[in-house]
Amino acid sequence: MTSLIRTTRCRHPPSRKQATSTLTYDTLRFADTPDFPETAEPVWVLGRKYSALTEKEQLLNDITSRLWFTYRRNFPAIGGTGPTSDTGWGCMLRCGQMIFAQALLCRHIGRDWRWDKQKSQGEYLNILTAFLDKKDSYYSIHQIAQMGVGEGKCIGQWYGPNTVAQVLRKLAVFDQWSSIAVHIAMDNTVVMDEIRRLCRAGTNESSEAGALCNGYTGVSDPSCSLWKPLVLLIPLRLGLSDINEAYIETLKHCFMVPQSLGVIGGRPNSAHYFIGYVGDELIYLDPHTTQLAVEPSDCCFVEDESFHCQHPPCRMHVSEIDPSIAVGFFCRSQEDFEDWCQQIKKLSLSGGALPMFEVVDQLPLHLSNPDVLNLTPDSSDADRLDRFFDSEDEEFEILSL
Repeated sequence: MTSLIRTTRCRHPPSRKQATSTLTYDTLRFADTPDFPETAEPVWVLGRKYSALTEKEQLLNDITSRLWFTYRRNFPAIGGTGPTSDTGWGCMLRCGQMIFAQALLCRHIGRDWRWDKQKSQGEYLNILTAFLDKKDSYYSIHQIAQMGVGEGKCIGQWYGPNTVAQVLRKLAVFDQWSSIAVHIAMDNTVVMDEIRRLCRAGTNESSEAGALCNGYTGVSDPSCSLWKPLVLLIPLRLGLSDINEAYIETLKHCFMVPQSLGVIGGRPNSAHYFIGYVGDELIYLDPHTTQLAVEPSDCCFVEDESFHCQHPPCRMHVSEIDPSIAVGFFCRSQEDFEDWCQQIKKLSLSGGALPMFEVVDQLPLHLSNPDVLNLTPDSSDADRLDRFFDSEDEEFEILSL
């Protein structure tokens, strides 16, 4: 039976004096996490609606099928001489991996795919391999930590939602097999024209590129010849120290749209990957469990059971969430993106729900002028985002009524 270590959640690496306790999967399932509630309220998980009374098995199967990335130990040293475990500092990095892995699952095998541990192969294994804890995996803890140095984060330092989003955007450029466009909306504004240009740029080259995924040969998707599938990440701050209750219904709605990838955020200094809600409780996957690193076998087989959360999902009241979050969406096609825009615009026009961000056709003039932000004309989007959404220093543009 695999040994797990439940660790104290902290912003920075724990000291040697901090105590840990050892749990197995069985004790974790029955002692640490309550079973899913029997409720008549609808349960929403990444754009899918379930009844906990009549569809509980399907609901739990859907949740178990999401890739679950946790702290790991005994992986090759990051950078050759760095950490061999991310316990205590890597929770937001793992949440970033989870939301991005969900995007790749939707991209390659579809939202309706379900995990079967007896049939773990094909494109699913290609996706999983891209996140294994080794330096040559596209989205490994090694790649994220080292790319984060360019974002001003030392290896072993805690990330905020925006930082991990920026790093994943940079790493996706090297993933020709997935050939996705990653856009990070800044200033609480999604500019439709910017995204259209991004998703149409270089599509001929991407469709003809030799598609490789961590050594695996893939087949390019003909549907991407005119439009790259879009991963849209929107960093937000929905209050000062607590979430502004005016945004709660809008936050819930993000889990209802078919394009939902969920939300990365958490409690203060403790990151979680939120995948849905029931009533006033958010459903999330928790990375704060330390497991041994997994190495693929000589025949490229990966023991993948520890990458799927097989105990009932964690829940927390929505008011407990830290106001620093990043919301994610995946749009496979241009039609999918246009549909998402219409849904978000429709929500903003409905009463009782305060928009967390706005969707506009073109960049507003007050945001296109670099002097407004006291930045030089050639400053990058990442620089502007860091100015507003660096959760480490808590410098945010606060959304207000």
